[in-house]
Amino acid sequence: MSDTSSSASGALYRAFWRWHFYAGLLVMPVLMLMALTGGLYLFRSNIDDLVYRPLMFVEARAEQASPDAWARAALAAVPGRLASVTAPAAADRPAKLVVESEAGGRRAVYVDPHDGRVLGDIPDGGAMAVVKRVHSLDIAGPVFNLGVEIVAGWAIVMVATGIVLWWPRGQKGGVVSVRGTPARRVFWRDLHAVTGIFVGGVIVFLAATGMPWSAVWGAQVRKMTTAAGWGRPAAPVATAGGHEGHEGHEGHDAPPPPNPNPAVPWALQETTMAASAAPALPLGAMMGHVEALGLPRPYTITIPKAPSAAWSAAYMPDKVEATRTLYLDGATGQAVADIGYARFGPAAKTIEWGIAVHQGQQFGLINKLVMLAGCVAIWLLGISGLTMWWKRRPKGRLAAPPAPADKRGYVALAAVVIPLGLVYPLVGASLIVVLTLDLVLRRLIQPR
Repeated sequence: MSDTSSSASGALYRAFWRWHFYAGLLVMPVLMLMALTGGLYLFRSNIDDLVYRPLMFVEARAEQASPDAWARAALAAVPGRLASVTAPAAADRPAKLVVESEAGGRRAVYVDPHDGRVLGDIPDGGAMAVVKRVHSLDIAGPVFNLGVEIVAGWAIVMVATGIVLWWPRGQKGGVVSVRGTPARRVFWRDLHAVTGIFVGGVIVFLAATGMPWSAVWGAQVRKMTTAAGWGRPAAPVATAGGHEGHEGHEGHDAPPPPNPNPAVPWALQETTMAASAAPALPLGAMMGHVEALGLPRPYTITIPKAPSAAWSAAYMPDKVEATRTLYLDGATGQAVADIGYARFGPAAKTIEWGIAVHQGQQFGLINKLVMLAGCVAIWLLGISGLTMWWKRRPKGRLAAPPAPADKRGYVALAAVVIPLGLVYPLVGASLIVVLTLDLVLRRLIQPR
């Protein structure tokens, strides 16, 4: 192809090349960090079993201590308020009790369910909670969490502009094969292009399904889907007698980060459902009611702070279709609502399914490996892109690709980025900022 700014094809190529470069420059380092932490989080249960092995396994036995004995042991080890209890998934697994410690923070206390012996305690979520906070950028504060939407949006821009740059235009090499050796720039160019075209769809999927965690887009989508009745069913209101009252559609479509208790969905943690004024049942009695209602293990019971508030029990399996939540009268253990995936609105179903696939849960090991391939590809794209730039850069200059003189190239580019900016507000704002800076810098540099 003739790379001249006077031709429409040359202008198109230059426009997309320039913005592909800017997209990589702006977000690739953060995207690589998110890919690294996301790749680790895909195997969170395996890592927890390895890092905290003494806490994660017990000797399988027939005898069982009562859940109330678990609670007494956990609170003796970590004084505070019992916030939730996760029933053991199998006979060789411990019970997990989360305590809001008097010393501050939430501690996960692991108890042998057979004899009530405390195995140990760690900060709730352990090392993977830190990995998740880094992944969501929340660890740097709420302002940086806004970057999730910006980074995800610009990742989509990178893939879209990269496809245009990859388009064969008559050449044979660098389309599905890599030419040359690592000493040559063409090797890195081909590696970059071929990796992007084979895994670009996975990267776009990861970016799009990561948007529900964003502070602006995610909140707006929840608001709109709630108004349309397409979200999660709201927590029901229980009367004093324990009967279900009016049920609206004010639920949450997706959990915004950071979730202080990843085992329990946000919709349950924020439930403020009135229950009977009588004293709450002991933990063991409540678990008996939950199991009598057929909720599979490992379920998590969330214990309300207010004695008169309702309890909730959630089963959150890998396959999102089997998700089920019970809302229980605290005094009687009677179920006032039983909400499964089938009762979710269409938007909530789509978003929850996307999140399950994003986290490598929905389709087992193959799901994890495909998502991991996307994470590895991001690193390959970042390293190969940096190497290409390093090999072609002029001394002392950023060496951004030149802007096309023919503005027709920007028309096609606008068709890609403008809709994206309209759908994702923070991405649109960042596009305007980058475009303004580009115009200002070009005016400052051109006279020289």
